[in-house]
Amino acid sequence: MKRNERHSGKASRHSPRPFPLAFVAVLLILLAGCEPRQHRLQPGQTPLIGFSMDSLVVERWKRDIDVFGRSVKELGADMILEVANQDASVQESQVRDLIRKGVDCLVIVPNDADRLSAVVKEARARGIPVLSYDRLVRKAGVNLYISFDNVKVGSLMAETIARAVPAGGYIIVNGAKTDNNAKMLNEGFHSVLDPLVSSGKINIVAEIWPSSWDSDEVKADLEPVIARNRGIDAVIAGNDMLAEAAINVLSENRLAGRAKVAGQDADLAACQRIAEGSQYATIYKPIDRLALKAAGFAVMLAKGEKIETDSTIDDGAGKVPYVRLEPIVVTKDLLEATVIKDGFHSAKEIYRNVGP
Repeated sequence: MKRNERHSGKASRHSPRPFPLAFVAVLLILLAGCEPRQHRLQPGQTPLIGFSMDSLVVERWKRDIDVFGRSVKELGADMILEVANQDASVQESQVRDLIRKGVDCLVIVPNDADRLSAVVKEARARGIPVLSYDRLVRKAGVNLYISFDNVKVGSLMAETIARAVPAGGYIIVNGAKTDNNAKMLNEGFHSVLDPLVSSGKINIVAEIWPSSWDSDEVKADLEPVIARNRGIDAVIAGNDMLAEAAINVLSENRLAGRAKVAGQDADLAACQRIAEGSQYATIYKPIDRLALKAAGFAVMLAKGEKIETDSTIDDGAGKVPYVRLEPIVVTKDLLEATVIKDGFHSAKEIYRNVGP
């Protein structure tokens, strides 16, 4: 019986007769049909993972895909990758295509946190489990969300800058409006900065919300702000790519080195800037750890295996299982003990332009 069939008849509330057994059986089948069917692989079948990626614009995403894809292969599964190039409608179409191709699990890094809700529900209705990777698809009831603690990422960035710049003018450069992670980062920023604003220690000169993770858009928004405000002492940016855009604008206005700038992702270029002194801090999120764990969970979901988590997160419609990883602050003094020690970047790469 198809999932969209519904019983339209109404029993008389005054009828004393019990329902016929056949009617009860049909009703039970219909009620069972209201739940997503359980996905099952055939014995000996190779799990097929569909990975829908927003874009590969940010340096880290290439690493995520490399580690995830290699790990999936080692676990005996295959993967199909689709990249939407920061276009929500393209991603929606690509996810539907992955569903048609019969993937056994969908892994999604959404461009738009809300736009993909409907198509994710479609996947789940077909019995395809969905893992939301690093960014949460909202109001979709995904089977699993795995990411770093993004509120903590934001609070760590703000705390690190606030220690270095306890007073002065701040600029906040948020991530894309459509990215739920950017909203969580912003919550972390303000949890630290708002009390400092209230006490009069700092003032937020400007807060920018770009429509996408776009350096050119951020640069265009920052230029008039910095041109008319010479008293910029700190910039907190949604990631290292946007931090670089801010540093470029500061440099054009002869303010480079004066304002402390923080980003996140520990991109190689950002670590090089930290070593050179033009960027103050980044947040290191061990990507290999995230991708490796996600690959394991994706294969488990594809096989219909149960996953236990210690946390949940509200996706706007209810609680979904959440695997939360811990972020790490990186400043110049911590490069050796973090990204270099873990082999995330080599000392040779980081100190290419300066002596260690």
